[in-house]
Amino acid sequence: MEKKVFKTYEEMSAYAAQMVCDLVNGKPNAVLGLPTGGTPVGMYENIRKMYQEGKMDFENVTTFNLDEYLGLTHDHPQSYYYFMNQNLYSGVNLKPENINIPSGTASDFEAECKSYDAKIDAKGGIDLMILGIGPNGHIGFNEPAEILSGPTHTVDLTRETIEANARFFDSIDDVPTKAITMGVGSILKAKKILMLVSGASKQKVAKELFSGDVTTNNPSTLLQLHRDVVVLMDEAADGQ
Repeated sequence: MEKKVFKTYEEMSAYAAQMVCDLVNGKPNAVLGLPTGGTPVGMYENIRKMYQEGKMDFENVTTFNLDEYLGLTHDHPQSYYYFMNQNLYSGVNLKPENINIPSGTASDFEAECKSYDAKIDAKGGIDLMILGIGPNGHIGFNEPAEILSGPTHTVDLTRETIEANARFFDSIDDVPTKAITMGVGSILKAKKILMLVSGASKQKVAKELFSGDVTTNNPSTLLQLHRDVVVLMDEAADGQ
C-alpha cells in the first residue's frame, strides 16, 4: 500500500483528479468506482474543470457508485444520486446508461444487490475504485462489525455514522438508518484502489490503516490485502 501526503486538501484533490484523468486518457472505456461524502468534492471539482478544458472525455466511461441510502429517491436533495449529479454527472459527458448507483427504492433489495454486482462483472470489473473513509473506518457503508458481507448488500448504519452524516440533514432524525452498499468483496475485486483521507478527525483510522493489523473493527484495514492501493492524505489526516 502506497501513501502520499500532501500539504493541503486542495493539493490532494488535484492529484486525485489527475490520476482519474490519466486513467481515462489511457483507457477511454474505463470503469470507475465512485464515492460520496465531503472528501471527494474537491476531486470532482477538479475533474469537472479538466473536462471543461478538454483534458478528458467521459463519453465511453462507466461509473458505479459505492452506496445509497434506503428510502431516498434520486431527486431527494440528500440522496447520493443527487449528490453525484450536482458534483459530477451534470458537469461531464457521461452517458446516462453508463451511470450506475444502487437503488434506494428498489422493490426487491436482494435482487437489486445481485444485479448490481452482475453489472460490474459484465463490464469486466472496476478499473479504479475511489474510496473515502469514515471516522470509524467504514468504506462505502461497510460498518465495523464482527462479520462483514462480501457482495453488495443492505446494512444498518451505526449511530456514529448517522451522527457524522447529520450535518447534511435538517435534523439527525431525518438521517436514514439503512443503506445499500458494495461489500468489501466487491470493493477488493477492483483492479486498483485509490483512497482519499482528509482532516484531523481521520488521524486514528488512518494510522490503523497502516498498522499492519487487519480487523473488521476497522473495515478499511482490509485494503491491506489488496495488491494495488494508493492512499492520498493531507497533513491534517496524516498527523505526523
